[in-house]
Amino acid sequence: MTDVTQTTREKTAIDRIADEHLATEVVLSPLTATFIGLPGDETQLDDVSPEGLEEQASLVRGTLAKLAEAEPVDDVDRVTLEAMQERLGLELEMHEALIPHASLNNIASPLQSFRDVFDLMATDTAEQWQTIAQRLGAVEGALDGWFASLAYATERGRVPAARQVRACIGQCEDNSADGGFFDTFAAGARLADGGELPTEVQELLTTNAAAAKAAYAAAGKRLTEEVLPTARAEDACGIEDYRLHSRYFLGAEIDLEETYRWGQEELARIDGLMLETAQQIKPGSTVKEAVEVLDADPAYQLHGKDALREWMQGKADEVIEKLGGTHFDVPEPVRTIECMIAPTETGGIYYTGPSDDFSRPGRMWWSVPKGVTQFSAWRELTTVYHEGVPGHHLQVAQTVYRKELLNDWRRLAAWTSGHGEGWALYSEWLMADLGWMNDPGNRMGLLDGQVLRAARVVLDIGFHCGFEAPAEVGGGAWDYDKAWTFLTNHVNTEEGFLRFELDRYLGWPGQAPSYKIGERLWLELRDECRARAEARGEEFDLKAFHRRALDLGGMGLDTLREAVLRGA
Repeated sequence: MTDVTQTTREKTAIDRIADEHLATEVVLSPLTATFIGLPGDETQLDDVSPEGLEEQASLVRGTLAKLAEAEPVDDVDRVTLEAMQERLGLELEMHEALIPHASLNNIASPLQSFRDVFDLMATDTAEQWQTIAQRLGAVEGALDGWFASLAYATERGRVPAARQVRACIGQCEDNSADGGFFDTFAAGARLADGGELPTEVQELLTTNAAAAKAAYAAAGKRLTEEVLPTARAEDACGIEDYRLHSRYFLGAEIDLEETYRWGQEELARIDGLMLETAQQIKPGSTVKEAVEVLDADPAYQLHGKDALREWMQGKADEVIEKLGGTHFDVPEPVRTIECMIAPTETGGIYYTGPSDDFSRPGRMWWSVPKGVTQFSAWRELTTVYHEGVPGHHLQVAQTVYRKELLNDWRRLAAWTSGHGEGWALYSEWLMADLGWMNDPGNRMGLLDGQVLRAARVVLDIGFHCGFEAPAEVGGGAWDYDKAWTFLTNHVNTEEGFLRFELDRYLGWPGQAPSYKIGERLWLELRDECRARAEARGEEFDLKAFHRRALDLGGMGLDTLREAVLRGA
């Protein structure tokens, strides 16, 4: 492995291929530029029409051709070559299967991205608000391109599921409602010093926000009239499509039947740990009774969004201060994380990485459901560790920081769900191992999150691949009612959130299990490194393992394993 303490590394031919690929990608995808914090044309949105998607695929083909002729000069090059060939190769497979063309679900399709991007745009100056206003004016055309691709995919037999179409119709109604996002976004626009925008900028912002609002209303109507009548009734994608989705989200090929069995075993294990923890909270109680005790305990209650945000920030800052330099190396720019309340109301919790120059720090976002004003800290502490340090923030932001070692593609664009979410879930257990979750309530929160992640391994794989449902829901073929019963048997959370989650699993195959399966593969890699060290008669250095693995940046999990073991 290249020494991660070095301060300079000369750019290689492979680095230049990677950097050129990313530079062109952010031109073709202004959304990507905003999401990863690189300069780009932020007045525009992505062209996701069939022509736009083909242009992106052409870039991938060209880069893969260049990589096929490239020779690595060191181990950093070797990892870049392996990671890009794996990631871009799968991207091309997905394109050829028309999966990007048919992208429609309740959480991660263009319908959501075209709205979510405004959360990340800078809002300090009149010029920045001018840019936002221009991008709002691009919403209608971007949505038209999306509908063109949906029609293209449908004509070729790749048809969206009716349940996902209905969920998107509901989101269109929310976005186009009076007092919804676009109305409040434009009305609340202010400069960094609190001053009002120049009149001409405010007028353009108001006009184009209204146009974007109208575009979402029109999209809801088109979904109802054009897409829903031909949508398929079945939710499952089928095992062949699932294999492709699973490889894409994991960067690893797994035995789906074995993993389905393992998921059930892991779920039973966590259920047992939850029952043990319940006895510490209220002897003789069930898990649900212990949860009721925790929810009623004033010591864990947070009242209002401001209190939630302040609590999140305090916990995130605390772990950076106490773990930085002891268990992890935390570079100075990475020691800042911002905890935010999202402008949406979906119930989701997510992380967005820093911009390339760290002018926009890494951020933890909480999308609080409408009407929710009280929060249970016992449930949420583990999520702070998942999204912050040692989870996503440490993993993502410290990779952005590694300019002296990694090319731009490696630092900013090489995300794989199983690698990233697997690490974040691994981090939750790690915090427990380090003694940060000894309080029974907080430990129940850890297990409550883990049981959801284990349950969806079973549900997601079983449902989409057509495996027999567990006996607890009657066996036989999975259906929506069995999936709902299965979730509510194991997961303790409010119905609205869980309904959204179930729709997510049914509409985004392979993504949700990548958390728990990714964690499993991270643990297996750690165990293998430990075994190798012990076979040499050496003491296993956990901190060094974390540093070596994280310094590689994001990649598929099979690529990670090979890269780490070469240096183990």
